[in-house]
Amino acid sequence: MSTATYTVKGMTCGHCVSSVKEEVSGVDGVTGVEVDLASGLLTVDSDGPVDPAKIVAAVEEAGYEVATP
Repeated sequence: MSTATYTVKGMTCGHCVSSVKEEVSGVDGVTGVEVDLASGLLTVDSDGPVDPAKIVAAVEEAGYEVATP
C-alpha cells in the first residue's frame, strides 16, 4: 500500500472535486482518492508505487493543474 499527496490548483467547487476524483480513480493501480477542496490537497492510495506523471496527467485531463513543490 502506498500513499501520495499532491496540491491541485484551480478547484473552486464540488464539481471540480468530482472531476479530479473521477479522472485520478481511473489511473491503473489507484485504490482510493480523497480531495480536499479547501486546501487543494489530493491524496492518492494505491497498491504500489504509481508514476506521478500519470496522476498529473489525470488531473490535467480533468482541467486542473498540480502545483510543483
